[in-house]
Amino acid sequence: MLRWDGISSPDGKWLAHRDKDQQLWIYDTGTKQDKRIAQSRFGDFDNLAWSPDSRWLAFTQTAANQFQQIGVFNVDSGALQSITSDRYNSVSPVWSADGNWLYFLSDRSLKTTVESPWGARQPEPHFDRPVKIYELALVPGLRSPFLPADELHPDAPPKADDKADAKTADTKAADARAAAGKAPAKSAAAVSGSRTPKEVRIDFGDLQSRLAEVPVAPGNYDQLQISDKRLCWLDASDEAPRKLALKCLEIANKGDEVETVASDIKSFEISLDRKKLLVAKARNFYVVDSDIKAAAFSDQKVLDKSTINLSSWSFFTNPRADFRGIFFDAWRLERDYFYDRNMQGVDWNAMRARYLPLVDRVSDREELNEVIAQMVSELSALHIFVRGGDVRKSSDQIELAALGARLKRDDRAGGFVVEHVYTHDPDLPNNAAPLDRPESRVRDGEVIVSINGESASSVPDERALLRGKAGTQVLLRVKSGGGETRDVLVTPIKAADEANLRYSEWEYTRRLKVDAESGRQIGYVHLRAMGPEDIDQWAREYYPIYKRQGLIIDVRHNHGGNIDSWLLEKLLRQAWFYWQPRVGDSEWNMQYAFRGHMVVLCDQETASDGEAFTEGFHRFKLGKTIGVRTWGGEIWLSSNNFEADGGIATAAELGVYGPEGKWLIEGHGVEPDIVIDNLPHETFGGADAQLKAALDLLKEEIRTDPRPVPAPPAYPDKAFPYKP
Repeated sequence: MLRWDGISSPDGKWLAHRDKDQQLWIYDTGTKQDKRIAQSRFGDFDNLAWSPDSRWLAFTQTAANQFQQIGVFNVDSGALQSITSDRYNSVSPVWSADGNWLYFLSDRSLKTTVESPWGARQPEPHFDRPVKIYELALVPGLRSPFLPADELHPDAPPKADDKADAKTADTKAADARAAAGKAPAKSAAAVSGSRTPKEVRIDFGDLQSRLAEVPVAPGNYDQLQISDKRLCWLDASDEAPRKLALKCLEIANKGDEVETVASDIKSFEISLDRKKLLVAKARNFYVVDSDIKAAAFSDQKVLDKSTINLSSWSFFTNPRADFRGIFFDAWRLERDYFYDRNMQGVDWNAMRARYLPLVDRVSDREELNEVIAQMVSELSALHIFVRGGDVRKSSDQIELAALGARLKRDDRAGGFVVEHVYTHDPDLPNNAAPLDRPESRVRDGEVIVSINGESASSVPDERALLRGKAGTQVLLRVKSGGGETRDVLVTPIKAADEANLRYSEWEYTRRLKVDAESGRQIGYVHLRAMGPEDIDQWAREYYPIYKRQGLIIDVRHNHGGNIDSWLLEKLLRQAWFYWQPRVGDSEWNMQYAFRGHMVVLCDQETASDGEAFTEGFHRFKLGKTIGVRTWGGEIWLSSNNFEADGGIATAAELGVYGPEGKWLIEGHGVEPDIVIDNLPHETFGGADAQLKAALDLLKEEIRTDPRPVPAPPAYPDKAFPYKP
């Protein structure tokens, strides 16, 4: 069973860990016995943290409502106790050095930055910077170390005399040892590395009444850690991708401000003895004192001295042994992650034995991936993808570049004829092809005679003269239809980006076709996948046309993702009342609800979450689905089961079933309401039978069931009938 963490208690007697079956364990290093202390039905355990006296283990657990709670386990009694509620997420518990306090993070500062549903594109609540730092007094009678001194609680005076006496005694002892030629004797505390910690007690009676906020403004905080003198955590920016900053606060009542120790880092960790701080930033690792200040961390001399030098690291490997190890890892990870413990009836041990002999015959990492792919394919489940690993690439790889156009070599014309420059949405000029920009426009029918001074006719393909030129200006000599020549500076793009241009043109021309053939009565939205970029696409394409009488949502070729619930939620909104202003047309509530008729287009390449959306659209009776049966993969995955060298054979982890108690979609796909196939020859010629069927259906539905906005009633007469 796959296990994580392995957090050692300060006294070294216990090792806390968790496993893939959502179980929490402690391992007795003396007796070599492993003891399960908890199992969750709702999610993983995490954030394991030992108390200074090694008697308590703090952790986070998932509650039934999916919120994160902090719990503690007592080694002596075996008792488990939740110490935060399930009304907020509470994570990252850390113990103060004296064992009196437990600090943690919790998202209790819920203040939306969007104050109402009014505005463009259906604005919704956004809770930025919701996390605060909290302190929990473990026994009654404690005063927060952050509270300033007052007349009832003055600061304790420094014990100057005691320090002076101790220093004098130490000096005398050192002088005596030096005179005798002896080395200083090591104390028991020095040998052990620390003093014996005091016993940590937790009084659970009225525990929540001893909870308080640490004086820090809320933020997007994560990974709270603690040294002897201060709290440190990560603060994330509200952007994608997020940037992380390391922030720290002294545990004192001097009114210290939060300090940004380091910006734009990847991660950090404070050592178990709380003395050192490891920071990962860019491609480097730094080990510094845990009380380092921002000024010191920005000092290049300090960074140079604290950098872990990895340049001289080298490893001797046995590829054959590595391949066997990776094969076994892939087999185990599939066993531990697959949604069905019975592996859908497949004898998984037998599969290991069947494919293992092939491992000794592979010659590189890619061949190993092929063997692993054959093995996992025995499970007959989609969403199992095999890729990556330590795949070696030659140093002479040359990236192809392109001009965003379809060219044809023509010796009679003297170069490459521009048959077609890929079109784009003119509202998004940055998406234009290199040859379709105002400063470098080349039109269909013109001829590229030379590239950077080399004759275009000297090569069979223009990309031979564009190798390695993506993102770099090149000089084209262009001949117009009238025979005149001119020079054009253009910046080629990557070949992969040109494929994106071709697809964008396909999307854009579908939209134009729908607009033209429906008289702008029907809107069109295409989604390539179901990820962040696709919800962006939805916002661009849906809201401008939400008032139309019909809507085609095209999820053909959709690669999946996880935003189906967002889309279905928006399509389920209904207009249930109308606002009539003094002047102008009425508007409806719910805002941006679609009142017209809808259709979804799907095909054999509609996959994963694209299928979930199609099935949901059908089940909610939002409209008809048109096309052909979809891909048939609906066991969801996390893609977290990486092998040692970064490769992965993903596992199908979360089976999907409907309220009727049957597995959905997997192995079969979604059957559309109306089956229409796009035949190859017709499609190559520019036809789109599925889109045509959607247009025809919506036109008929609009004709037979028009949905105009209801007219407002007559204004009421509320004049009081005065008698003359």
